Amino acid sequence: MNTPVKPIPEGYQSVTPYLTVDDATAALAFYRQAFGAIETMRLLMPGGKIGHAEFTIGVSHFMISDAYPNAGSASPSKLGGTPVKLHMYLNDVDTGFAQAVAAGATPVMEPADQFWGDRMGVVSDPFGHQWMLATHIADVDGSEFQAKMDALLAAGGDCA
Repeated sequence: MNTPVKPIPEGYQSVTPYLTVDDATAALAFYRQAFGAIETMRLLMPGGKIGHAEFTIGVSHFMISDAYPNAGSASPSKLGGTPVKLHMYLNDVDTGFAQAVAAGATPVMEPADQFWGDRMGVVSDPFGHQWMLATHIADVDGSEFQAKMDALLAAGGDCA
């Protein structure tokens, strides 16, 4: 008897980030050290570059590969940066931020309390991707967000 195949594999969500980097092997090692990532599979191309690998951080799945410009797959370093940021909730953003920096991430914004109810810091990983690390510290009514942002900007502040 055949079991029906699930259209979304077990454990995956509807959207899975796919990262492209210049050295996926080193990136996987960094994500393991910085964020506790667990590699779940790896496919190698001739020559040893990663054609496709998958890992998890908490309950979130990620996919990653080395850059293959001839196949339309470029890394942030080749593009001059990336407009995509990865937002990750942690139990303790200050500890997670310090762990990421100790693993080789570059601090972009030190953890600070934000008007929307998160304590958040931002790091750039050695491969060009930015990670917004946060711990939710207060429930703020969404109807207050615009007024709080306007007040912050009027006082000369900057939104993270």
